[in-house]
Amino acid sequence: MEEIYKKSAEIIKNADALLIGAGAGIGVDSGLPDFRGTEGFWKAYPPIAKLGISFEEMANPSWFDANPRLAWAFYGHRFNLYKNTVPHKGFDILLQIARQMKAGYFVFTSNVDGQFQKAGFDESKIYEIHGSINHLQCTTPCKNEIWEAGFDKILLDEEKFEAVGELPLCPNCGELARPNILMFGDWSWISKRSSIQGRVYNEWIQKLNNENSKLVIIELGAGTNVPSVRHNSQQMVRNLDASLIRINPRESKVPENQIGLPVGSLEAMEKIYKFL
Repeated sequence: MEEIYKKSAEIIKNADALLIGAGAGIGVDSGLPDFRGTEGFWKAYPPIAKLGISFEEMANPSWFDANPRLAWAFYGHRFNLYKNTVPHKGFDILLQIARQMKAGYFVFTSNVDGQFQKAGFDESKIYEIHGSINHLQCTTPCKNEIWEAGFDKILLDEEKFEAVGELPLCPNCGELARPNILMFGDWSWISKRSSIQGRVYNEWIQKLNNENSKLVIIELGAGTNVPSVRHNSQQMVRNLDASLIRINPRESKVPENQIGLPVGSLEAMEKIYKFL
């Protein structure tokens, strides 16, 4: 493995630009729960286990109509958890690498937790493809508008697993607000913010292509269950002849001539950093 870490470091040293692809697994070393499979989800949320609801069923906008206090208990718990989480040292290492790239960097993530912003990454260089828990929208929606969550915490009754007190409301129409996150079966997600991020990202990729810049992709904790991040990484390997370093303890399989590291994000970044 030492040789693979050394080879990874050499590829990074020789690159002009860095693309960080991040899935939910990157947060495990920060203490965030792994929702992998129904059992993993229920372990993180015992009250939802009693109801027998899966992650896919719970992460559905219909709950904001059917049971708004349960819906906001689920997303409020996640909001509180992410607010209190400190990004692990692997984020710092990634940021140090990113800042040394002469053609810049970008983060492509399916995570909605805002951990990259918290770790010091430039807001304008992050593409959150599924939205952000730190931004809200109207449940209706009455307008094509998104706003920052203007609170630090959602109050919860942990035993009943319901949000208590006033729930977030839309400032335009007074209807219930919801996180600006793409959920399962979601036809009312406002994609405006993510679309703008996507445009900036695509312009950066086009610039790298035009200038024939050497791109390295460090992908962390992106699984095959929701494969958006993996697909993007592999598309860049094909289209830009990029080098891929895939870090995933369970799903590290890579295309030919790329690097797969079957370890956690923090361990991999610390081992690679020793050779940089």
